Amino acid sequence: MNKIYRGLCFRKVGFVQLFSLFILYVLTMVSCKVTQPSSYFKNLKKDTTLAGSVTSDFELKIMKGDRLSIAVSSMSTVEDAFFNSAGSGGGSTAGSSTKSGGYVVQQDGTVLLHRLGTVQAAGTTRKELSRKLEEKLLAYMKEPIVQINFLNHKVTVMGEVRTPQVLNMPDEPLTIIDALILSGDVTANAKRNNIAIIREEGTERKVKHINLEDNSIFSSPLYYLQSNDIILVSAETEKFEKEERRKKLQTTLSLVASGVSFLLIILNRVVK
Repeated sequence: MNKIYRGLCFRKVGFVQLFSLFILYVLTMVSCKVTQPSSYFKNLKKDTTLAGSVTSDFELKIMKGDRLSIAVSSMSTVEDAFFNSAGSGGGSTAGSSTKSGGYVVQQDGTVLLHRLGTVQAAGTTRKELSRKLEEKLLAYMKEPIVQINFLNHKVTVMGEVRTPQVLNMPDEPLTIIDALILSGDVTANAKRNNIAIIREEGTERKVKHINLEDNSIFSSPLYYLQSNDIILVSAETEKFEKEERRKKLQTTLSLVASGVSFLLIILNRVVK
């Protein structure tokens, strides 16, 4: 009878050992599971040419409410100094210049400049306005050169990026790729295939989405950013939830394995 009892106990122990090994195997497989990371331009072929890309000479139009830096240089140093001091907020005759510097485009689309009076600015590019001012300044200066930059253009980058921030945009163009890299790139938890761009269009804000895993972004009108654009990088919630479930399963299996091991120790002592 004692031999039969011991045989049954050994069978139980063997079963428990086998079950314990199975749990440990499953636990190892779960813990070693690797989630495939997302990446940029997954469908980009090797040694290829992308047709239909957005032109690199993209220029933003000046709009009402823009604040412009207008710097003049010529062979007439006295006129240069007077004009530029007005533009920096130091002259009262500048009209639409501000204390913080620059010229504000008024609601009628014009800027008020020293000597020239009101000049239509809204609807033109910086280059177009520069040429227009250079022609008008010929009556007062010799060989004038006008350089114009935006002082209040900015884009906001937020969400799953390493450095959420507001980026100044004095020059153009600024691409979505540039903005993300300047913000430290997206995090590992970012949803690259569904990035939102909130853009002002008149009195409305429109939300549009781009897929940075697809190279079609290079031909998208959203590739080049506009002033006051908001880039919102969302988190990959599904990936996060899967990771949380994996961790919970791993914890549960660890507890089960620990319980089986404890039971195995007890049975071994009983058999002895």
